[in-house]
Amino acid sequence: MRGINVAPSILSADFGRLGEDVETVLNAGARVIHVDVMDGHFVPNITIGPLVVKALQSLVHGAGALLDVHLMIERPERYVTQFAEAGADMIVVHQEACVHLHRTLAQTHEAGALAGVALNPATPVETLSEARHFCDMVLVMSVNPGFGGQSFIETSTDKIARARALLPDDVIIEVDGGVSEHNAGALVAAGAGWLVAGSSVFGGPDIEARFAAVARAAVEGV
Repeated sequence: MRGINVAPSILSADFGRLGEDVETVLNAGARVIHVDVMDGHFVPNITIGPLVVKALQSLVHGAGALLDVHLMIERPERYVTQFAEAGADMIVVHQEACVHLHRTLAQTHEAGALAGVALNPATPVETLSEARHFCDMVLVMSVNPGFGGQSFIETSTDKIARARALLPDDVIIEVDGGVSEHNAGALVAAGAGWLVAGSSVFGGPDIEARFAAVARAAVEGV
Protein backbone atom coordinates (compact mmCIF):
# COMPACT_ATOMS: atom_id res chain seq x y z
CA MET A 1 0.00 0.00 0.00
CA ARG A 2 1.85 3.05 -1.28
CA GLY A 3 1.30 6.66 -0.32
CA ILE A 4 1.19 8.13 3.16
CA ASN A 5 -0.15 5.86 5.90
CA VAL A 6 -0.34 6.34 9.65
CA ALA A 7 -0.05 2.86 11.17
CA PRO A 8 -1.45 2.72 14.72
CA SER A 9 0.68 0.45 16.91
CA ILE A 10 -1.33 -1.93 19.05
CA LEU A 11 1.52 -1.99 21.58
CA SER A 12 -0.05 1.18 23.00
CA ALA A 13 -3.65 -0.04 22.78
CA ASP A 14 -5.72 -1.40 25.65
CA PHE A 15 -5.24 -5.17 25.38
CA GLY A 16 -8.37 -5.68 27.46
CA ARG A 17 -10.35 -4.24 24.56
CA LEU A 18 -7.92 -4.73 21.71
CA GLY A 19 -10.53 -5.55 19.08
CA GLU A 20 -12.53 -2.43 19.93
CA ASP A 21 -9.46 -0.18 19.82
CA VAL A 22 -8.39 -1.60 16.45
CA GLU A 23 -11.90 -1.21 15.08
CA THR A 24 -11.91 2.42 16.24
CA VAL A 25 -8.77 3.32 14.28
CA LEU A 26 -9.97 1.39 11.25
CA ASN A 27 -13.20 3.39 11.32
CA ALA A 28 -11.09 6.55 11.62
CA GLY A 29 -9.34 5.69 8.36
CA ALA A 30 -6.29 3.60 9.30
CA ARG A 31 -5.25 1.30 6.46
CA VAL A 32 -2.23 -0.24 8.19
CA ILE A 33 -2.18 -1.79 11.68
CA HIS A 34 1.27 -2.17 13.23
CA VAL A 35 1.95 -5.20 15.44
CA ASP A 36 5.10 -5.30 17.60
CA VAL A 37 6.39 -8.78 18.40
CA MET A 38 9.08 -8.97 21.11
CA ASP A 39 10.85 -12.01 22.52
CA GLY A 40 12.58 -10.74 25.67
CA HIS A 41 15.97 -11.49 24.12
CA PHE A 42 16.53 -9.16 21.18
CA VAL A 43 14.66 -6.49 23.14
CA PRO A 44 13.95 -6.34 26.91
CA ASN A 45 10.22 -6.98 26.67
CA ILE A 46 7.82 -9.78 25.71
CA THR A 47 4.60 -9.11 23.82
CA ILE A 48 2.59 -11.35 21.50
CA GLY A 49 2.78 -14.12 18.90
CA PRO A 50 1.01 -15.38 15.78
CA LEU A 51 -2.24 -16.15 17.63
CA VAL A 52 -2.96 -12.45 18.20
CA VAL A 53 -2.20 -11.66 14.57
CA LYS A 54 -4.60 -14.41 13.52
CA ALA A 55 -7.25 -13.07 15.89
CA LEU A 56 -7.01 -9.63 14.25
CA GLN A 57 -6.88 -10.89 10.68
CA SER A 58 -10.58 -10.92 9.85
CA LEU A 59 -11.20 -7.52 11.44
CA VAL A 60 -8.26 -5.81 9.73
CA HIS A 61 -8.56 -7.48 6.34
CA GLY A 62 -12.32 -7.06 6.42
CA ALA A 63 -11.75 -3.30 6.53
CA GLY A 64 -9.38 -3.48 3.58
CA ALA A 65 -6.36 -2.76 5.78
CA LEU A 66 -2.98 -4.44 6.15
CA LEU A 67 -1.26 -6.13 9.08
CA ASP A 68 2.28 -4.81 9.43
CA VAL A 69 4.14 -7.21 11.75
CA HIS A 70 7.45 -6.04 13.22
CA LEU A 71 9.53 -8.94 14.54
CA MET A 72 11.85 -7.67 17.27
CA ILE A 73 13.13 -11.17 17.90
CA GLU A 74 16.29 -13.21 17.53
CA ARG A 75 16.47 -15.61 14.59
CA PRO A 76 13.23 -14.36 13.02
CA GLU A 77 13.53 -16.87 10.20
CA ARG A 78 12.10 -19.45 12.62
CA TYR A 79 8.74 -17.65 12.73
CA VAL A 80 8.30 -15.84 9.42
CA THR A 81 6.10 -18.55 7.91
CA GLN A 82 3.91 -18.78 11.03
CA PHE A 83 3.20 -15.05 10.97
CA ALA A 84 2.50 -15.09 7.25
CA GLU A 85 0.04 -17.94 7.72
CA ALA A 86 -1.57 -16.02 10.60
CA GLY A 87 -2.35 -13.14 8.24
CA ALA A 88 0.65 -10.80 8.25
CA ASP A 89 0.82 -8.79 5.02
CA MET A 90 4.17 -7.14 5.76
CA ILE A 91 6.78 -8.87 7.93
CA VAL A 92 9.67 -6.73 9.13
CA VAL A 93 12.83 -8.30 10.54
CA HIS A 94 15.82 -6.58 12.10
CA GLN A 95 19.04 -6.58 10.15
CA GLU A 96 20.83 -6.88 13.49
CA ALA A 97 18.96 -10.14 14.26
CA CYS A 98 19.53 -11.88 10.92
CA VAL A 99 22.66 -13.87 10.18
CA HIS A 100 21.57 -14.32 6.55
CA LEU A 101 19.32 -11.35 5.77
CA HIS A 102 18.89 -12.10 2.08
CA ARG A 103 17.73 -15.64 2.87
CA THR A 104 15.22 -14.38 5.45
CA LEU A 105 13.78 -11.83 3.01
CA ALA A 106 13.44 -14.55 0.37
CA GLN A 107 11.74 -16.81 2.90
CA THR A 108 9.27 -14.04 3.71
CA HIS A 109 8.37 -13.60 0.06
CA GLU A 110 8.02 -17.36 -0.39
CA ALA A 111 5.59 -17.38 2.54
CA GLY A 112 3.41 -14.89 0.68
CA ALA A 113 4.16 -11.70 2.60
CA LEU A 114 5.95 -8.48 1.78
CA ALA A 115 9.41 -8.23 3.35
CA GLY A 116 10.78 -5.35 5.38
CA VAL A 117 14.06 -4.64 7.15
CA ALA A 118 14.30 -2.64 10.38
CA LEU A 119 17.36 -0.70 11.47
CA ASN A 120 18.11 0.21 15.08
CA PRO A 121 19.06 3.86 15.76
CA ALA A 122 22.80 3.09 15.83
CA THR A 123 22.76 1.08 12.57
CA PRO A 124 23.62 3.18 9.50
CA VAL A 125 21.34 2.95 6.49
CA GLU A 126 24.35 2.30 4.28
CA THR A 127 24.50 -1.27 5.61
CA LEU A 128 21.50 -1.99 3.36
CA SER A 129 23.38 -1.24 0.16
CA GLU A 130 23.49 -4.96 -0.74
CA ALA A 131 19.96 -5.84 0.43
CA ARG A 132 18.02 -2.82 -0.80
CA HIS A 133 16.80 -4.53 -3.97
CA PHE A 134 15.35 -7.51 -2.06
CA CYS A 135 13.06 -5.73 0.40
CA ASP A 136 9.73 -3.96 0.05
CA MET A 137 10.17 -1.66 3.02
CA VAL A 138 12.83 -0.27 5.35
CA LEU A 139 11.81 0.59 8.91
CA VAL A 140 13.89 3.32 10.52
CA MET A 141 13.71 2.98 14.29
CA SER A 142 13.59 6.46 15.81
CA VAL A 143 13.79 5.05 19.35
CA ASN A 144 15.67 2.08 20.72
CA PRO A 145 13.23 -0.83 20.38
CA GLY A 146 11.57 -2.59 23.26
CA PHE A 147 9.07 -0.20 24.81
CA GLY A 148 6.38 2.21 23.65
CA GLY A 149 6.11 5.86 24.61
CA GLN A 150 9.78 6.80 24.14
CA SER A 151 11.02 10.18 22.90
CA PHE A 152 11.91 10.64 19.25
CA ILE A 153 15.65 10.59 18.43
CA GLU A 154 16.11 13.81 16.46
CA THR A 155 18.86 12.53 14.16
CA SER A 156 16.35 10.04 12.72
CA THR A 157 14.95 12.65 10.32
CA ASP A 158 18.29 12.96 8.55
CA LYS A 159 18.60 9.17 8.56
CA ILE A 160 15.26 8.90 6.76
CA ALA A 161 16.47 11.34 4.11
CA ARG A 162 19.65 9.31 3.60
CA ALA A 163 17.59 6.13 3.35
CA ARG A 164 15.36 7.70 0.71
CA ALA A 165 18.41 8.66 -1.33
CA LEU A 166 19.86 5.13 -1.07
CA LEU A 167 16.76 3.02 -1.68
CA PRO A 168 14.88 2.32 -4.91
CA ASP A 169 11.80 4.51 -5.35
CA ASP A 170 9.40 1.61 -4.86
CA VAL A 171 10.77 0.69 -1.42
CA ILE A 172 8.61 2.12 1.36
CA ILE A 173 10.27 3.90 4.27
CA GLU A 174 8.55 3.43 7.61
CA VAL A 175 9.47 5.24 10.82
CA ASP A 176 8.70 3.92 14.30
CA GLY A 177 9.17 5.65 17.64
CA GLY A 178 8.05 8.97 19.05
CA VAL A 179 5.89 9.82 16.02
CA SER A 180 3.26 12.47 16.72
CA GLU A 181 1.32 15.26 15.07
CA HIS A 182 4.25 17.54 15.90
CA ASN A 183 6.83 15.75 13.73
CA ALA A 184 4.77 13.72 11.24
CA GLY A 185 4.96 16.35 8.51
CA ALA A 186 8.74 16.64 8.75
CA LEU A 187 9.13 12.86 8.61
CA VAL A 188 7.06 12.62 5.44
CA ALA A 189 8.97 15.54 3.92
CA ALA A 190 12.21 13.65 4.64
CA GLY A 191 10.96 10.60 2.75
CA ALA A 192 8.87 8.45 5.11
CA GLY A 193 5.71 6.87 3.72
CA TRP A 194 4.42 4.87 6.69
CA LEU A 195 4.39 6.39 10.17
CA VAL A 196 3.95 4.10 13.17
CA ALA A 197 2.03 5.93 15.88
CA GLY A 198 1.44 4.32 19.26
CA SER A 199 0.88 6.50 22.30
CA SER A 200 0.11 9.52 20.10
CA VAL A 201 -3.00 7.64 18.90
CA PHE A 202 -3.95 5.33 21.77
CA GLY A 203 -2.64 7.46 24.65
CA GLY A 204 -5.80 9.46 25.26
CA PRO A 205 -9.59 9.21 25.43
CA ASP A 206 -10.48 10.29 21.88
CA ILE A 207 -8.62 7.78 19.72
CA GLU A 208 -10.30 8.82 16.46
CA ALA A 209 -9.40 12.49 16.93
CA ARG A 210 -5.83 11.65 17.89
CA PHE A 211 -5.41 9.47 14.81
CA ALA A 212 -6.88 12.20 12.62
CA ALA A 213 -4.45 14.78 14.03
CA VAL A 214 -1.41 12.66 13.16
CA ALA A 215 -2.83 11.83 9.73
CA ARG A 216 -3.48 15.50 8.93
CA ALA A 217 0.03 16.47 9.97
CA ALA A 218 1.50 13.68 7.84
CA VAL A 219 -0.36 14.80 4.72
CA GLU A 220 0.92 18.35 5.23
CA GLY A 221 4.45 17.02 4.75
CA VAL A 222 3.78 15.82 1.20
